[in-house]
Amino acid sequence: MRQAGTNLPKVGRYNRAVVLEEIQRADGISRVDIAKHTGLTPQTVSGIVRRLLDEGIVREDGASRVMSGGKPRTTLRINADAGSAVGLHLDPAELACVVVDLLGRPLVTKRIPTPPGADPAEVIAAMTDLVEDVLAEAAVPRERVQGLGLATPGPIDQEHGIVVAPPQLAHWNRVPIRQRLSESTGLSVTLDNDSTAAAVGERWAGAGRGVANFAYVFFGTGIGGGLVLNHQVYRGGSFNAGEFGHTTVLPGGLECYCGNRGCLETLVSTAAIRAEVQRRLSAGGASVLAGRFRADPDSIDIAAICEASSAGDSLANGVLEEAASYVASVVVNVVNVTDVDLVVLGGHGIRHLEDLYVDTVRSAVATRVMSRHVRAVDVTLSPLGADAAVVGAAALVLHSTYSPQLSALLSD
Repeated sequence: MRQAGTNLPKVGRYNRAVVLEEIQRADGISRVDIAKHTGLTPQTVSGIVRRLLDEGIVREDGASRVMSGGKPRTTLRINADAGSAVGLHLDPAELACVVVDLLGRPLVTKRIPTPPGADPAEVIAAMTDLVEDVLAEAAVPRERVQGLGLATPGPIDQEHGIVVAPPQLAHWNRVPIRQRLSESTGLSVTLDNDSTAAAVGERWAGAGRGVANFAYVFFGTGIGGGLVLNHQVYRGGSFNAGEFGHTTVLPGGLECYCGNRGCLETLVSTAAIRAEVQRRLSAGGASVLAGRFRADPDSIDIAAICEASSAGDSLANGVLEEAASYVASVVVNVVNVTDVDLVVLGGHGIRHLEDLYVDTVRSAVATRVMSRHVRAVDVTLSPLGADAAVVGAAALVLHSTYSPQLSALLSD
């Protein structure tokens, strides 16, 4: 990749995004404090704020007197009602859609099962109907919609808006989903990997707000990850960075669809945990689940396994604790490589396992990370919960429109 220079218009747009993000992150800040936090001159800040007020994106919210007294300072906040964004999450199991305001707060969220067979034409039609439904229910005028963010399983071709043969979606071989979805909905579409989208959502409206460096571990149908480094979303050379689920944790383990063996995803996805419990039950393992398994093997789902674990079942405990230890090992490796300040765990696939995973990972990071004697790395559960990827999809639109991105300074 060649190095590129920049010009004053790009610097102006970047500074505008810096000011806007400072207002969004603070949820109530004065012009003086913006200048102090950003290093921009008061005159530059005042000019940018004046334009943001004229556009209606920012509002003045009264005045507050500083602690030292003196002239009251006008407080600035994002005008959350000035616009909205739509988010879509394509998961092999379900489609989720949300409308959010400019602060990333969900207004309406809906979910439907992904059409059987996952034929691209049927899925895109279902997604289009879902977008229409949430916009109608939220009563958001089309002219206020900033765009549509789409979070999909990887790998993706970001430049051309193509989903490139995700292993868990049959018939999806180089589908130009960005173009097709834009044509069917009439909205501009921003596409990204679902794990990276979840990290963007966390940065915009979750635990990652204001955090310079953090890693997001996404538990969906599979396992993925996202990275924010020095306040910038890190996507890598092919825009597919963060595949934490395809880190080898058990050499010689099960073959993964990625071509590797013993990947984290083959051991800790909900399907993998169910398969391991069923394998141990088939082998005659003692468990309160044994009778239920003989009657109906399919009834042994994550909820049943966690319920048995809570009751002290040793077989269920063994499988879940082993899974948590694998997650912890990968997180330790991620922290050692990236030196992040925060690790966030989230996604719909972590349901029922939240406390176990957070506690196990937190303990491992506190005792096994090289930088632990320099500073503590926090580990937390995403406040966005099961909505992480779909809220993140909507946040892709807000992020690309309003957040300061160094890449914009170097683009053609």
